[in-house]
Formats: sequence, structure tokens, C-alpha cells
Amino acid sequence: MAPLVARDVPLIQSLLRWWQRTPPPLDDALWQQTCRHCLWLSTLSAERERKLRALVELFLQRKTITPVAGLELDAGQRMLLAALCCLPLIEFGREGLHGWSELVVYPDAFRVRQTHTDAAGVLHEWDDELIGEAWGSGPLILSWADVQADIADPQAGFCVAVHEMAHKIDALDGAIDGTPPLPREWQRQWARDFQQAYDAFCAQVDAEVETVIDPYAAEAPEEFFAVVSEYHFSAPELLAETMPAVAAHLRRFYGPVEAALR
Repeated sequence: MAPLVARDVPLIQSLLRWWQRTPPPLDDALWQQTCRHCLWLSTLSAERERKLRALVELFLQRKTITPVAGLELDAGQRMLLAALCCLPLIEFGREGLHGWSELVVYPDAFRVRQTHTDAAGVLHEWDDELIGEAWGSGPLILSWADVQADIADPQAGFCVAVHEMAHKIDALDGAIDGTPPLPREWQRQWARDFQQAYDAFCAQVDAEVETVIDPYAAEAPEEFFAVVSEYHFSAPELLAETMPAVAAHLRRFYGPVEAALR
């Protein structure tokens, strides 16, 4: 890497000022309208709504929202997407927005090329249809049709925006493993309780026992975290009955779920 020279200093200072500038406030009427049309937002306490609103302001300032494949999004729809992405960050805070810069939105489910090299060194390739994707420092990708479907049935156990944001939070400590950045003691408790719940759940799925939680959660520890995060917001009582220790950790991490959703 080339050493820093004097001519670089003004550019760096300018970039720092841009990054640290106060985001513009949201249009109040548009914000209220956005909240009214989504149960996850309309039921927030005044304090949690205030926190969310500040996060949405920051999201809209720092993230590029890119509709693709002919999709067009108006200001209200962009605000709604930002709010759903920030919903898991109300207690965690603005640090959850670090490490990536773009939200890509498809009109519907989208196809991606997947690859895997097996133990024998053989490369396998296939096409997969996804409704969301988020890994490492790349963009967060969502299907607009599935975002709308989640909002229309907010107690069904699904929220693709929360699912993908859980992956982004998970990645903040450098490892996507189902454990987000936590204080050391809490991290040990989290890892123990989540591993026990994950192992028991995988055993049910492997035995072809019907589960009340989406069996996709058995794919990997990181998918387990993302799926149960969806249930925390959209079917919290079901999660608490099924996995009480996991539900307790998520209430502490994400904050309480409003009464209208329980």
C-alpha cells in the first residue's frame, strides 16, 4: 500500500466530514403513512419508534437502494424498506449498518448460480431461486414481492428483510456462524443455548418430524439464527413455546415485541 502523502489529507478529511454529517430528517407525513401500513412499525412504543426513525434517516443517507429488473420504488417504498432493514437494529444500534453499502431490490424471487466443491474435489454448479441474500460485505438483496407478502401477513413467522439483516449483523464479528457480536459472557450463554436448540431442531428435521418452525432453519447455524429472528418479530409466542431459551436471548438482543404481535 502506498504511504499517505500530504495531498491525500484534504480528501480524507472531506470523506470523514461526509460520513459524519447529520442525515436529513424524514418527511413526517410520509413516515407516519409508512408506519400505518406495517404492523411491525405501527405497534412500536414511542421510544422504540424514535430510535427506529433515527436509524432510517441514517440508512437512507448512507445506503444506496437499487431497484432492478424494471422495478420502480417511490420515496415511501424506499422508506419502508429502510425501516424493515433497521427493525432488528433498534436496540443494537447504528453499528449494525457497518460493512456494506447497497440494498438491491428485485421485483420477485431471483435466480443465482450456486457452486460447491465436495470432499472429492468435484465442483457442482446449479441455479437456485432466492427471495433474499446477504453475505459478508456485499449488498443486501431482497424480493419486493416477498417483502409485501410478509407485511400483508405479519404474524405468519416470515420477514425476509429481518432474515437478511440477521446475516449482516452476524457478519459484524468477522464470522457468519449464528452468533452476533456480544459481550463475552453473554456470547458464551448464547452459543450454548443456540447450539442445544439447533441440534435438537436438526434431529427433528432429520427424523422427518413436522416442525412448527420453518425447517430451513436446520440448514446451518447462521440460517437457524436468521430464521428464529424472523419468528421473534412475526410469531414470538410460537417461538417462546417452542424454544424458550432462544426466545429469551432474542428478546434481550432485539428488544420486546409489542403486545399486538403476541
